[in-house]
Amino acid sequence: MTSKYAKYIPTAIIVVLAAALAAVLLFMYNQPAPQRGVAPNVDVVAYEPDSSIWGQNYPNQYSTFEQTTANNVRTTYGGSDNYSKLEADPNLPILFAGMAFSKGYTEDRGHGNALTDILETARVNDKTPGTCYSCKSSNNPGLWAEMTMETYDATSFANLGQHVTETIGCANCHDSETMALVVTNPALEEALKAQGKDWRTFTRQEMRTVVCANCHVEYYFKGDGKYLTFPWEQGTQIQNIVAYYNEVGFKDWEYPDTGIAMLKAQHPEYELFSAGSTHYSAGVSCADCHMPYTRDGAAKFSDHNVRSPLLQPEKACGTCHTEVTYVVERVKTIQGQTQTAMLAAEAALIDSLTAIKAATADPNANATLLNEARAMHRDAQMYWDFIAAENSMGFHNPEEALRILGEATDLARQAQLKAIQALTPAAPSASQ
Repeated sequence: MTSKYAKYIPTAIIVVLAAALAAVLLFMYNQPAPQRGVAPNVDVVAYEPDSSIWGQNYPNQYSTFEQTTANNVRTTYGGSDNYSKLEADPNLPILFAGMAFSKGYTEDRGHGNALTDILETARVNDKTPGTCYSCKSSNNPGLWAEMTMETYDATSFANLGQHVTETIGCANCHDSETMALVVTNPALEEALKAQGKDWRTFTRQEMRTVVCANCHVEYYFKGDGKYLTFPWEQGTQIQNIVAYYNEVGFKDWEYPDTGIAMLKAQHPEYELFSAGSTHYSAGVSCADCHMPYTRDGAAKFSDHNVRSPLLQPEKACGTCHTEVTYVVERVKTIQGQTQTAMLAAEAALIDSLTAIKAATADPNANATLLNEARAMHRDAQMYWDFIAAENSMGFHNPEEALRILGEATDLARQAQLKAIQALTPAAPSASQ
C-alpha cells in the first residue's frame, strides 16, 4: 500500500505548500498599512503654518531651520547679508529708474527672515498687491486652499497681512501627514500642468529641486487681479520667457524719457539651473548643495539651514568632489567671469538708454528705427537681469549664464546703434 501511493506524496506536498503560501500572502495583504517606526509626538494638521509644531516631531530639521534667521553671512557675490545692491552696484539705480527697485533693492536674508524682509522693504506701498506675500509665508498653502489663489492675489497687501503671521516654513514644502515633498504653490502646479507634467510622478530626488520652484523662479502678476503666473507657456529658458512676455504685451514699468516698456526679472534659479546645467544633468538637486545631509549621532538628516554652499563646502561639495579646495577656487573663477560679463552688459545697456533718450527727445527722429531700438533694449535688459537677479552669479549654469549675458550685450549695442541711426538725417537721394 505504501508503494501504491508513494508517487502522489510529492504532489501532495506541493499542494500543501502552495496553499500555505497563498494563506500567508492573503494574511499579509489584509494587514493594515505600516505606521512610522517612531510614533509622532504631536499630530500636525494639514497646512499647519507654525513650524515649531512640526519641530516637535522633527527636532533636528527644525533646529537647523531656525538658524536661517541668523545665517546673515555675505559671500563674494551674494550670501544672506541684507546689504543694499543699489549701493554695491551704482549702475542699478540707472537701469531701474522709474520703478520700485530703484528705491529699495537689498539682498534677501535666510528663510527665517523672509516675512520680516518683505514688510521692511521700501518697495511696499498702499498699492502693493497681496500677491507679494506668495513666497514669504507658511500661511500661504492654507490660505490658498481656503480662499483660492485668485482671491488671495486680488486682496490688498495690507488686508492680506492680517492673515499672514509666519515666515517661510515646513508647510511650504512638506505634506503634514507623510512629510513628502509637495508642490504647494498653485502657480507652479498650473505651469507644470501647462507643460504636460504631473509633479506627483516625479522621483523624490527630482522633487528635491522642484519643491524649490515653489518660489525660486521667474514670475509676474497677470491682469487686474495680479494673478501669480509663471511665464513658462513657451518654455523655461530666457528666450522662451521673453517671447512669452512680448506676445502677451506685458510690462513691469515704462522707463522714463524713453517710451520703453520694461521687464524686471525676479529670481529664476530653477530656470537657469534646469537649462541643461552640468549638475542638473547629473541628477544633482538643489537640496544636495544647499541642504546637505548631516548627522546628529546616528541620525542622518537634511540640514535645513538653507544657505550658500560656499559657507560649508566640505559638506556641500565634499560628497561628490574630493578636492574641495579646487572646487571653491573654480567657483570663484566662474563667478568672476560672470561678473565681468555682467558689468559689460550693464555698460552697453546704459549706453543704449542714453542713445534712446536722445532719439526720443528729438521730434525728427525716425520713429521706425526708434521703436526697433526700444524693443531691442527691452529684451536686452531682461536677458541681463535674468542673470543679475539670479542668486548664484552664474554658477548654477556657467555656460548658459555667459551665453545670456553675451546676448544681452549684443542686443544692447544693436539698440544703441538703432537709436543713433534714428537721429541720423536720411542721405540725399541720387536725383537730388
